[in-house]
Amino acid sequence: MQTTNSRGKRGRALQADGRFAVAMVASVALLGCVAVLGIVIGSTSVGLPDVLALAFGAPAEQTAVNVIWNIRLPRVLAALLAGAALAQAGALIQAALDNPLASPNVIGVNAGSGFFVLLAACAFPNVFGLAPVAAFLGALCVAGLIFAVAGLGGSPRLTVVLAGMAFTAIFTAGMNTILIVNPDAYVSASGFLVGGLSGVKLSEVIVPGCAICVVLVLGLLQGTRLNLLSLGEHQAHSLGLNVRRTRLTALVSAAALAGCAVSFAGLVGFVGLIVPHAVRALVGHDNRRVLAMAPLLGGLLVCLCDLLARTMFAPYEIPVGIVLSLLGGPFFVYLILRRGKGGLDG
Repeated sequence: MQTTNSRGKRGRALQADGRFAVAMVASVALLGCVAVLGIVIGSTSVGLPDVLALAFGAPAEQTAVNVIWNIRLPRVLAALLAGAALAQAGALIQAALDNPLASPNVIGVNAGSGFFVLLAACAFPNVFGLAPVAAFLGALCVAGLIFAVAGLGGSPRLTVVLAGMAFTAIFTAGMNTILIVNPDAYVSASGFLVGGLSGVKLSEVIVPGCAICVVLVLGLLQGTRLNLLSLGEHQAHSLGLNVRRTRLTALVSAAALAGCAVSFAGLVGFVGLIVPHAVRALVGHDNRRVLAMAPLLGGLLVCLCDLLARTMFAPYEIPVGIVLSLLGGPFFVYLILRRGKGGLDG
């Protein structure tokens, strides 16, 4: 009987590993296709031969080279990095707080980052490279507040969501105050407030992009500890896990990812809410797999939505944040309704 059970467990494990491998390969393939489409499609036509020629160092038309290097490539790279960062940030926050409704924009991390970025831009307008630092500090500030509130509240899931809404309102009010006091800031911040990638430069992406890549790897290393945490605080503690440190590390990593993404993509929302749920539906609830696959699907989602945002109403363009909000808002309502009998704590 024991042998049969062990064989059954091995069979299920192999099946899960196979499904994860297939999902990863399919995600990478789709991500590559969408990225190429993002470089090729736009108001100025760029042929696939020009893209391939540039990729392999062959001569290409100068106009196409300028469009690819100065417009399309920075935009696609920004979409991939922002999507990957926000998706893994959402997965980390949900695992650390044991709350499937949590994400960087829902609990106020994005709003905190945006407020600090606007504040830094108004206070130190001539300082280069300040946006990523300010965004990280803002995200870290909100993450710390959420961590404190979740620890003090008697009902963590409900408390985190409601506290996040309150922090979002407070920091949004702060951003609006800055824009009223300094009206000139609205011209440069209008796209930032809704989340957009139009006009992003490669120089704006390099520093936060490198930080995102480093923190993504650090996030992957937390999967095993977060799996233990999912067993419950008492059982995880009995297995030797430092629960407080694990949660704090996950929240700091999520704050770094969300802050870096906000610094060049603006207040893009709902990626960290949608993607982790989609990943769990594909590969299960093992956080090691979720944290590995979430960046791929996150990059795919943002890149695809950005492609739609600049082609649906061509020659006009809408910010990618609007498209993601149109997807994320109904999805958030669906999650709440699905948990209807138990409410937010069900």
